[in-house]
Amino acid sequence: MGLANNTDKSLEYILATGREWQFGWYARDRWQVSRNLTINIGLRYEFYPLMTRAGKGLERYDPTTNQVFLGGRGGQPDNVGITVSHKLFAPRVGIAYRIKDKTVIRTGYGINYDPIPFSRPLRGWYPIVVDTARVAPNAFAWEGTIAQGVPNTVGPDLSSGVVTLPGGVAERSPWGGEIHRGYEQSWNFTIERKLPQDVLMSVAYVGTKSTHLLADYDINSGGPGSTVANLPYNLAYGRTVATNMWDGYLSSNYHALQVAVNRSFSHGLMIKAAYTWSHTIDYTDDDGWAAVTWNWAPAFQRNRATAGFDRQHVLQIGWLYELPMGKGKAFAKSGVGAAVLGGWQVNGVMAAYTGTPFTVSDSTALNAPNNAQTANQVNPVVNRIGAVGPGTFYYDPAAFASVGVINTFGSTGRNILRNPGVWNTDLNITREFAVKEKARIQFRGEFFNFPNTSHFGGVSSGNVTSGATFLSIRSASGERQIRFGLRVQF
Repeated sequence: MGLANNTDKSLEYILATGREWQFGWYARDRWQVSRNLTINIGLRYEFYPLMTRAGKGLERYDPTTNQVFLGGRGGQPDNVGITVSHKLFAPRVGIAYRIKDKTVIRTGYGINYDPIPFSRPLRGWYPIVVDTARVAPNAFAWEGTIAQGVPNTVGPDLSSGVVTLPGGVAERSPWGGEIHRGYEQSWNFTIERKLPQDVLMSVAYVGTKSTHLLADYDINSGGPGSTVANLPYNLAYGRTVATNMWDGYLSSNYHALQVAVNRSFSHGLMIKAAYTWSHTIDYTDDDGWAAVTWNWAPAFQRNRATAGFDRQHVLQIGWLYELPMGKGKAFAKSGVGAAVLGGWQVNGVMAAYTGTPFTVSDSTALNAPNNAQTANQVNPVVNRIGAVGPGTFYYDPAAFASVGVINTFGSTGRNILRNPGVWNTDLNITREFAVKEKARIQFRGEFFNFPNTSHFGGVSSGNVTSGATFLSIRSASGERQIRFGLRVQF
Protein backbone atom coordinates (compact mmCIF):
# COMPACT_ATOMS: atom_id res chain seq x y z
CA MET A 1 0.00 0.00 0.00
CA GLY A 2 3.03 2.26 0.02
CA LEU A 3 2.78 2.83 3.79
CA ALA A 4 5.62 2.50 6.33
CA ASN A 5 5.15 2.04 10.08
CA ASN A 6 8.67 3.31 10.75
CA THR A 7 11.59 4.97 8.97
CA ASP A 8 15.17 5.58 10.03
CA LYS A 9 18.18 7.48 8.71
CA SER A 10 21.59 7.93 10.36
CA LEU A 11 24.24 10.61 9.93
CA GLU A 12 27.75 10.36 11.38
CA TYR A 13 27.90 13.99 12.43
CA ILE A 14 31.20 13.84 14.38
CA LEU A 15 34.04 11.39 13.71
CA ALA A 16 33.77 8.65 16.37
CA THR A 17 37.19 8.62 18.06
CA GLY A 18 36.95 6.82 21.37
CA ARG A 19 40.06 6.93 23.56
CA GLU A 20 40.60 5.09 26.85
CA TRP A 21 43.29 3.59 29.06
CA GLN A 22 43.17 0.50 31.27
CA PHE A 23 45.60 -0.14 34.12
CA GLY A 24 46.12 -3.16 36.33
CA TRP A 25 48.54 -4.13 39.11
CA TYR A 26 48.74 -7.54 40.72
CA ALA A 27 50.64 -9.00 43.69
CA ARG A 28 50.54 -12.59 44.92
CA ASP A 29 52.29 -14.75 47.43
CA ARG A 30 52.29 -18.44 48.18
CA TRP A 31 52.72 -20.04 51.59
CA GLN A 32 53.67 -23.67 52.12
CA VAL A 33 52.08 -23.76 55.58
CA SER A 34 52.83 -27.44 56.04
CA ARG A 35 53.64 -30.47 53.94
CA ASN A 36 49.94 -30.87 53.21
CA LEU A 37 48.65 -27.29 53.19
CA THR A 38 49.34 -24.60 50.56
CA ILE A 39 47.75 -21.13 50.48
CA ASN A 40 47.84 -18.63 47.61
CA ILE A 41 46.69 -15.05 48.25
CA GLY A 42 46.66 -12.33 45.63
CA LEU A 43 45.34 -8.80 45.24
CA ARG A 44 44.71 -7.06 41.94
CA TYR A 45 43.97 -3.35 41.59
CA GLU A 46 42.43 -2.06 38.39
CA PHE A 47 41.82 1.47 37.20
CA TYR A 48 39.77 2.43 34.17
CA PRO A 49 39.88 6.18 33.49
CA LEU A 50 36.76 7.59 31.85
CA MET A 51 36.88 7.36 28.08
CA THR A 52 37.27 10.51 25.98
CA ARG A 53 37.04 11.49 22.33
CA ALA A 54 40.12 12.66 20.44
CA GLY A 55 40.64 16.11 21.95
CA LYS A 56 37.18 16.16 23.56
CA GLY A 57 35.29 14.61 26.45
CA LEU A 58 32.23 12.40 26.72
CA GLU A 59 28.54 13.21 26.23
CA ARG A 60 25.76 12.95 28.82
CA TYR A 61 22.01 13.17 28.45
CA ASP A 62 20.02 14.84 31.24
CA PRO A 63 16.48 13.38 31.34
CA THR A 64 15.22 16.23 33.52
CA THR A 65 15.97 18.85 30.82
CA ASN A 66 16.12 16.78 27.60
CA GLN A 67 19.56 18.25 26.92
CA VAL A 68 22.84 16.60 25.95
CA PHE A 69 26.01 18.02 27.51
CA LEU A 70 29.10 17.78 25.31
CA GLY A 71 32.36 17.24 27.17
CA GLY A 72 35.13 19.66 26.23
CA ARG A 73 32.88 21.93 24.15
CA GLY A 74 31.52 25.37 25.01
CA GLY A 75 33.22 25.41 28.41
CA GLN A 76 31.79 22.04 29.53
CA PRO A 77 34.14 19.82 31.58
CA ASP A 78 35.41 16.74 29.78
CA ASN A 79 33.53 14.35 32.08
CA VAL A 80 30.26 16.39 32.12
CA GLY A 81 29.49 15.05 35.60
CA ILE A 82 30.33 11.38 34.89
CA THR A 83 32.81 9.63 37.19
CA VAL A 84 34.42 6.20 37.53
CA SER A 85 35.45 4.22 40.59
CA HIS A 86 38.98 4.40 42.00
CA LYS A 87 38.34 1.47 44.39
CA LEU A 88 38.46 -1.56 42.11
CA PHE A 89 40.36 -3.96 44.39
CA ALA A 90 40.04 -7.62 43.47
CA PRO A 91 41.26 -10.14 46.08
CA ARG A 92 41.90 -13.80 45.19
CA VAL A 93 42.61 -16.68 47.55
CA GLY A 94 43.26 -20.35 46.90
CA ILE A 95 43.77 -23.19 49.37
CA ALA A 96 44.96 -26.72 48.66
CA TYR A 97 45.04 -29.41 51.36
CA ARG A 98 46.41 -32.89 50.76
CA ILE A 99 44.79 -35.81 52.59
CA LYS A 100 47.38 -38.54 52.52
CA ASP A 101 48.93 -39.14 49.09
CA LYS A 102 45.94 -39.68 46.80
CA THR A 103 43.39 -37.05 47.80
CA VAL A 104 43.55 -33.25 47.57
CA ILE A 105 40.91 -30.71 48.57
CA ARG A 106 41.02 -27.36 46.77
CA THR A 107 38.94 -24.25 47.30
CA GLY A 108 39.16 -20.69 46.12
CA TYR A 109 37.47 -17.33 45.84
CA GLY A 110 38.15 -14.37 43.61
CA ILE A 111 36.79 -11.15 42.15
CA ASN A 112 37.25 -10.11 38.53
CA TYR A 113 36.21 -6.75 37.09
CA ASP A 114 34.67 -6.46 33.65
CA PRO A 115 37.36 -5.02 31.32
CA ILE A 116 34.88 -4.04 28.58
CA PRO A 117 36.00 -0.88 26.75
CA PHE A 118 33.29 1.77 27.04
CA SER A 119 34.25 2.94 23.54
CA ARG A 120 32.18 0.11 22.10
CA PRO A 121 28.74 0.71 23.65
CA LEU A 122 29.24 4.50 23.72
CA ARG A 123 30.89 4.83 20.34
CA GLY A 124 28.16 6.37 18.22
CA TRP A 125 25.35 8.13 20.06
CA TYR A 126 23.91 11.61 19.73
CA PRO A 127 25.40 13.84 18.50
CA ILE A 128 28.31 11.64 17.36
CA VAL A 129 25.76 9.85 15.22
CA VAL A 130 22.38 11.46 14.61
CA ASP A 131 20.02 8.52 14.14
CA THR A 132 16.58 9.89 13.34
CA ALA A 133 13.75 7.39 13.66
CA ARG A 134 10.08 8.05 12.99
CA VAL A 135 7.50 5.56 14.24
CA ALA A 136 3.77 5.15 13.90
CA PRO A 137 1.69 6.29 16.88
CA ASN A 138 0.21 2.78 17.39
CA ALA A 139 -0.05 -0.67 15.84
CA PHE A 140 -2.94 0.33 13.57
CA ALA A 141 -1.40 3.44 11.98
CA TRP A 142 1.53 4.33 9.75
CA GLU A 143 4.36 6.81 10.01
CA GLY A 144 4.45 7.97 6.41
CA THR A 145 4.39 6.92 2.80
CA ILE A 146 7.09 5.57 0.55
CA ALA A 147 6.30 8.34 -1.91
CA GLN A 148 7.20 10.94 0.72
CA GLY A 149 10.49 9.16 1.40
CA VAL A 150 12.73 9.46 4.47
CA PRO A 151 13.56 13.03 5.51
CA ASN A 152 17.21 13.99 5.66
CA THR A 153 18.91 14.04 9.06
CA VAL A 154 20.28 17.36 10.29
CA GLY A 155 22.94 17.78 12.98
CA PRO A 156 22.87 20.38 15.81
CA ASP A 157 25.00 23.45 16.58
CA LEU A 158 27.76 22.27 18.97
CA SER A 159 29.31 25.61 19.88
CA SER A 160 27.55 26.08 23.24
CA GLY A 161 28.39 22.57 24.50
CA VAL A 162 24.70 21.92 25.21
CA VAL A 163 22.16 20.68 22.64
CA THR A 164 18.52 19.65 22.89
CA LEU A 165 17.82 16.03 22.05
CA PRO A 166 15.35 15.83 19.11
CA GLY A 167 12.23 13.75 19.58
CA GLY A 168 13.02 11.13 16.94
CA VAL A 169 16.71 10.61 17.72
CA ALA A 170 17.67 7.46 19.62
CA GLU A 171 20.06 7.89 22.52
CA ARG A 172 22.24 5.91 24.92
CA SER A 173 23.86 7.81 27.77
CA PRO A 174 25.34 7.19 31.21
CA TRP A 175 23.59 8.80 34.15
CA GLY A 176 25.35 11.62 35.95
CA GLY A 177 27.65 10.39 38.71
CA GLU A 178 29.58 7.12 38.86
CA ILE A 179 29.31 4.48 36.16
CA HIS A 180 29.11 1.12 37.93
CA ARG A 181 31.56 -1.23 36.22
CA GLY A 182 30.55 -4.86 36.48
CA TYR A 183 32.39 -7.48 38.49
CA GLU A 184 32.18 -11.21 39.04
CA GLN A 185 32.64 -13.12 42.26
CA SER A 186 33.62 -16.76 41.71
CA TRP A 187 34.18 -19.57 44.15
CA ASN A 188 34.77 -23.30 44.02
CA PHE A 189 35.26 -26.37 46.16
CA THR A 190 36.99 -29.37 44.59
CA ILE A 191 37.90 -32.87 45.75
CA GLU A 192 40.57 -34.51 43.62
CA ARG A 193 41.37 -38.22 43.94
CA LYS A 194 43.88 -40.48 42.25
CA LEU A 195 42.24 -43.79 41.28
CA PRO A 196 43.72 -47.07 40.04
CA GLN A 197 45.04 -47.33 36.46
CA ASP A 198 46.54 -43.82 36.61
CA VAL A 199 43.08 -42.20 36.58
CA LEU A 200 42.68 -38.78 38.20
CA MET A 201 39.12 -37.77 39.14
CA SER A 202 37.81 -34.48 40.49
CA VAL A 203 34.38 -33.44 41.70
CA ALA A 204 33.73 -29.73 42.12
CA TYR A 205 31.07 -27.21 42.98
CA VAL A 206 31.59 -23.97 41.06
CA GLY A 207 29.57 -20.81 41.54
CA THR A 208 29.66 -17.26 40.23
CA LYS A 209 27.69 -14.11 40.85
CA SER A 210 27.98 -11.18 38.46
CA THR A 211 27.00 -7.73 39.70
CA HIS A 212 26.57 -4.38 37.93
CA LEU A 213 26.35 -5.86 34.45
CA LEU A 214 26.25 -2.97 31.98
CA ALA A 215 23.08 -2.62 29.94
CA ASP A 216 20.45 -0.20 28.65
CA TYR A 217 17.30 0.79 30.46
CA ASP A 218 14.73 2.56 28.30
CA ILE A 219 13.19 5.26 30.46
CA ASN A 220 10.83 6.10 27.58
CA SER A 221 9.14 2.70 27.45
CA GLY A 222 5.42 2.32 27.94
CA GLY A 223 3.01 -0.05 29.58
CA PRO A 224 0.38 -2.11 27.74
CA GLY A 225 -1.85 0.19 25.73
CA SER A 226 0.23 3.29 26.23
CA THR A 227 1.11 3.53 22.50
CA VAL A 228 3.81 5.88 21.30
CA ALA A 229 1.54 8.86 21.95
CA ASN A 230 1.56 8.30 25.71
CA LEU A 231 5.23 7.50 26.27
CA PRO A 232 6.46 9.53 29.26
CA TYR A 233 9.10 11.48 27.36
CA ASN A 234 6.81 11.98 24.40
CA LEU A 235 4.38 13.73 26.70
CA ALA A 236 7.21 15.77 28.22
CA TYR A 237 9.49 16.48 25.25
CA GLY A 238 7.96 14.92 22.14
CA ARG A 239 10.32 11.92 22.20
CA THR A 240 8.89 8.96 20.31
CA VAL A 241 11.85 6.55 20.36
CA ALA A 242 13.97 4.72 22.92
CA THR A 243 15.83 6.82 25.48
CA ASN A 244 18.38 4.40 26.91
CA MET A 245 20.16 5.26 30.14
CA TRP A 246 23.24 3.07 30.45
CA ASP A 247 24.79 1.76 33.63
CA GLY A 248 25.78 -1.41 35.47
CA TYR A 249 22.51 -2.40 37.13
CA LEU A 250 21.88 -6.05 36.20
CA SER A 251 23.12 -9.30 37.73
CA SER A 252 23.46 -13.01 36.97
CA ASN A 253 24.13 -16.26 38.84
CA TYR A 254 25.77 -19.53 37.86
CA HIS A 255 25.96 -22.75 39.89
CA ALA A 256 27.45 -26.02 38.67
CA LEU A 257 28.50 -29.52 39.60
CA GLN A 258 31.59 -30.33 37.55
CA VAL A 259 33.10 -33.80 37.31
CA ALA A 260 36.33 -34.55 35.43
CA VAL A 261 38.14 -37.82 34.75
CA ASN A 262 41.62 -37.76 33.24
CA ARG A 263 44.02 -40.53 32.37
CA SER A 264 47.38 -39.40 31.01
CA PHE A 265 48.73 -41.37 28.07
CA SER A 266 49.99 -44.67 29.47
CA HIS A 267 50.10 -48.21 28.06
CA GLY A 268 48.58 -46.93 24.82
CA LEU A 269 45.51 -45.24 26.32
CA MET A 270 44.56 -41.64 27.12
CA ILE A 271 41.12 -40.48 28.31
CA LYS A 272 39.79 -37.04 29.15
CA ALA A 273 36.16 -36.68 30.21
CA ALA A 274 34.13 -33.91 31.79
CA TYR A 275 30.52 -33.58 32.87
CA THR A 276 28.80 -30.38 33.99
CA TRP A 277 25.34 -29.98 35.50
CA SER A 278 24.66 -26.29 35.76
CA HIS A 279 22.12 -23.48 35.71
CA THR A 280 22.55 -19.83 34.77
CA ILE A 281 20.02 -17.11 35.59
CA ASP A 282 20.26 -13.59 34.21
CA TYR A 283 18.27 -10.59 32.98
CA THR A 284 19.84 -10.44 29.52
CA ASP A 285 22.45 -12.53 27.73
CA ASP A 286 24.95 -9.84 26.83
CA ASP A 287 26.94 -7.10 28.54
CA GLY A 288 27.65 -3.53 27.52
CA TRP A 289 25.73 -3.27 24.26
CA ALA A 290 22.75 -5.03 25.77
CA ALA A 291 19.06 -4.53 26.41
CA VAL A 292 16.32 -6.19 28.43
CA THR A 293 13.08 -7.57 27.01
CA TRP A 294 10.76 -5.67 29.38
CA ASN A 295 11.59 -2.05 30.21
CA TRP A 296 8.26 -1.05 31.77
CA ALA A 297 8.96 -0.93 35.51
CA PRO A 298 5.99 -3.09 36.74
CA ALA A 299 7.04 -5.85 34.32
CA PHE A 300 10.82 -5.57 34.78
CA GLN A 301 11.23 -8.69 36.93
CA ARG A 302 9.94 -10.80 34.03
CA ASN A 303 13.45 -10.39 32.60
CA ARG A 304 15.00 -12.54 35.33
CA ALA A 305 14.98 -16.09 34.00
CA THR A 306 17.15 -18.92 32.74
CA ALA A 307 19.84 -17.51 30.46
CA GLY A 308 19.40 -17.98 26.74
CA PHE A 309 22.81 -19.71 26.49
CA ASP A 310 22.20 -22.08 29.41
CA ARG A 311 22.87 -25.77 28.79
CA GLN A 312 21.78 -27.79 31.79
CA HIS A 313 23.85 -30.91 31.03
CA VAL A 314 27.13 -31.09 29.12
CA LEU A 315 29.17 -34.29 28.68
CA GLN A 316 32.43 -34.35 26.72
CA ILE A 317 34.83 -37.26 26.28
CA GLY A 318 38.07 -37.46 24.34
CA TRP A 319 40.20 -40.55 23.95
CA LEU A 320 43.23 -41.98 22.17
CA TYR A 321 44.02 -45.70 22.00
CA GLU A 322 46.93 -47.49 20.37
CA LEU A 323 46.22 -51.12 19.56
CA PRO A 324 48.55 -53.35 21.62
CA MET A 325 49.93 -55.07 18.53
CA GLY A 326 53.13 -54.70 16.57
CA LYS A 327 56.76 -54.08 17.36
CA GLY A 328 57.31 -53.24 21.03
CA LYS A 329 53.68 -54.07 21.97
CA ALA A 330 52.15 -56.90 24.00
CA PHE A 331 50.81 -58.91 21.04
CA ALA A 332 51.80 -59.76 17.47
CA LYS A 333 55.27 -58.35 17.99
CA SER A 334 56.66 -59.59 14.68
CA GLY A 335 55.87 -61.32 11.44
CA VAL A 336 52.65 -61.04 9.46
CA GLY A 337 50.64 -60.09 12.55
CA ALA A 338 52.86 -57.13 13.27
CA ALA A 339 52.83 -56.05 9.64
CA VAL A 340 49.03 -56.14 9.39
CA LEU A 341 47.87 -55.17 12.86
CA GLY A 342 50.72 -53.02 14.17
CA GLY A 343 50.72 -49.23 14.27
CA TRP A 344 46.96 -48.68 14.35
CA GLN A 345 45.58 -45.88 16.49
CA VAL A 346 41.97 -44.88 17.26
CA ASN A 347 41.03 -41.52 18.71
CA GLY A 348 37.89 -39.46 18.94
CA VAL A 349 35.78 -36.93 20.76
CA MET A 350 32.19 -37.23 21.90
CA ALA A 351 29.93 -34.38 23.02
CA ALA A 352 26.38 -34.54 24.33
CA TYR A 353 24.51 -31.54 25.70
CA THR A 354 21.02 -30.25 26.27
CA GLY A 355 19.49 -27.51 24.16
CA THR A 356 19.23 -23.81 24.88
CA PRO A 357 16.00 -22.19 26.15
CA PHE A 358 13.57 -20.09 24.12
CA THR A 359 10.56 -17.86 24.72
CA VAL A 360 7.06 -18.53 23.40
CA SER A 361 5.85 -15.24 21.97
CA ASP A 362 2.56 -13.77 20.76
CA SER A 363 1.69 -11.09 18.21
CA THR A 364 -1.52 -9.58 19.53
CA ALA A 365 -1.28 -5.79 19.63
CA LEU A 366 0.47 -4.84 22.89
CA ASN A 367 1.11 -1.15 22.17
CA ALA A 368 3.87 -1.04 24.80
CA PRO A 369 7.02 0.20 23.01
CA ASN A 370 10.25 -1.59 23.98
CA ASN A 371 8.43 -4.44 25.71
CA ALA A 372 7.51 -7.92 24.47
CA GLN A 373 4.37 -10.00 24.50
CA THR A 374 4.38 -13.71 25.29
CA ALA A 375 1.76 -16.40 24.85
CA ASN A 376 -0.68 -17.59 27.48
CA GLN A 377 -0.02 -21.07 28.86
CA VAL A 378 -3.39 -22.82 29.15
CA ASN A 379 -2.19 -26.30 30.20
CA PRO A 380 -0.31 -26.62 33.51
CA VAL A 381 2.17 -29.05 31.89
CA VAL A 382 3.66 -28.60 28.43
CA ASN A 383 3.91 -32.05 26.85
CA ARG A 384 7.15 -32.67 24.95
CA ILE A 385 6.06 -34.72 21.94
CA GLY A 386 9.53 -34.87 20.44
CA ALA A 387 8.45 -35.24 16.79
CA VAL A 388 10.25 -33.44 13.97
CA GLY A 389 9.44 -32.49 10.40
CA PRO A 390 6.44 -31.01 8.56
CA GLY A 391 3.07 -31.73 10.08
CA THR A 392 4.54 -32.61 13.48
CA PHE A 393 5.22 -30.76 16.72
CA TYR A 394 8.13 -30.94 19.13
CA TYR A 395 5.98 -29.53 21.96
CA ASP A 396 2.21 -29.70 22.28
CA PRO A 397 0.89 -26.45 20.73
CA ALA A 398 -2.41 -26.89 22.58
CA ALA A 399 -0.56 -25.95 25.79
CA PHE A 400 -0.48 -22.33 24.63
CA ALA A 401 -2.99 -19.82 23.36
CA SER A 402 -2.85 -16.31 22.00
CA VAL A 403 -3.50 -13.54 24.50
CA GLY A 404 -6.32 -12.49 22.23
CA VAL A 405 -7.00 -9.25 24.08
CA ILE A 406 -4.99 -6.25 22.89
CA ASN A 407 -2.81 -4.30 25.31
CA THR A 408 -2.16 -7.36 27.50
CA PHE A 409 1.03 -9.21 28.47
CA GLY A 410 0.98 -12.99 28.15
CA SER A 411 1.16 -15.25 31.18
CA THR A 412 4.40 -17.00 30.23
CA GLY A 413 7.87 -15.68 30.91
CA ARG A 414 11.26 -15.66 29.24
CA ASN A 415 13.02 -18.87 28.17
CA ILE A 416 10.48 -21.37 29.50
CA LEU A 417 11.11 -24.20 26.98
CA ARG A 418 14.26 -25.80 25.54
CA ASN A 419 15.41 -26.64 22.05
CA PRO A 420 16.56 -30.23 21.42
CA GLY A 421 20.02 -31.22 22.54
CA VAL A 422 22.89 -32.64 20.53
CA TRP A 423 24.89 -35.85 20.61
CA ASN A 424 27.89 -36.01 18.31
CA THR A 425 30.88 -38.35 18.00
CA ASP A 426 33.87 -37.79 15.71
CA LEU A 427 36.19 -40.74 15.14
CA ASN A 428 39.67 -40.94 13.65
CA ILE A 429 41.54 -44.12 12.69
CA THR A 430 45.20 -43.83 11.68
CA ARG A 431 48.15 -46.01 10.86
CA GLU A 432 51.74 -45.09 10.11
CA PHE A 433 54.00 -46.96 7.72
CA ALA A 434 57.76 -46.49 7.97
CA VAL A 435 59.14 -46.20 4.43
CA LYS A 436 62.70 -45.20 5.31
CA GLU A 437 64.42 -44.04 8.44
CA LYS A 438 63.34 -40.43 7.89
CA ALA A 439 60.17 -40.94 5.86
CA ARG A 440 56.72 -42.08 6.95
CA ILE A 441 53.30 -42.44 5.36
CA GLN A 442 50.23 -42.01 7.53
CA PHE A 443 46.81 -43.33 6.55
CA ARG A 444 43.85 -41.48 8.04
CA GLY A 445 40.18 -42.41 8.14
CA GLU A 446 38.07 -39.61 9.60
CA PHE A 447 34.39 -40.00 10.52
CA PHE A 448 32.54 -36.83 11.45
CA ASN A 449 29.31 -37.56 13.33
CA PHE A 450 30.18 -41.24 13.17
CA PRO A 451 26.81 -42.57 14.46
CA ASN A 452 24.97 -40.14 12.13
CA THR A 453 22.84 -38.70 14.92
CA SER A 454 20.45 -35.90 14.01
CA HIS A 455 21.40 -32.35 14.93
CA PHE A 456 18.01 -30.68 14.86
CA GLY A 457 17.48 -26.97 14.38
CA GLY A 458 15.66 -24.79 16.87
CA VAL A 459 11.98 -25.07 17.66
CA SER A 460 9.94 -22.54 15.71
CA SER A 461 8.53 -20.17 18.31
CA GLY A 462 7.95 -16.98 16.33
CA ASN A 463 4.53 -16.61 17.89
CA VAL A 464 1.59 -18.69 18.97
CA THR A 465 -0.46 -17.64 15.93
CA SER A 466 1.98 -19.03 13.33
CA GLY A 467 -0.15 -22.13 12.75
CA ALA A 468 1.41 -25.36 11.50
CA THR A 469 4.96 -24.16 12.11
CA PHE A 470 4.38 -23.22 15.76
CA LEU A 471 6.52 -25.37 18.11
CA SER A 472 7.73 -27.49 15.20
CA ILE A 473 11.22 -28.37 13.96
CA ARG A 474 11.84 -28.03 10.22
CA SER A 475 15.62 -28.27 9.89
CA ALA A 476 18.61 -30.42 10.78
CA SER A 477 22.32 -30.41 10.03
CA GLY A 478 25.57 -32.21 10.74
CA GLU A 479 25.07 -35.37 8.67
CA ARG A 480 27.80 -38.01 8.80
CA GLN A 481 30.85 -37.27 6.66
CA ILE A 482 33.66 -39.73 5.93
CA ARG A 483 37.07 -38.73 4.65
CA PHE A 484 40.15 -40.82 3.85
CA GLY A 485 43.63 -39.45 3.30
CA LEU A 486 47.35 -40.15 3.09
CA ARG A 487 49.96 -37.95 4.75
CA VAL A 488 53.63 -38.16 3.81
CA GLN A 489 56.15 -36.98 6.40
CA PHE A 490 59.86 -36.65 5.66
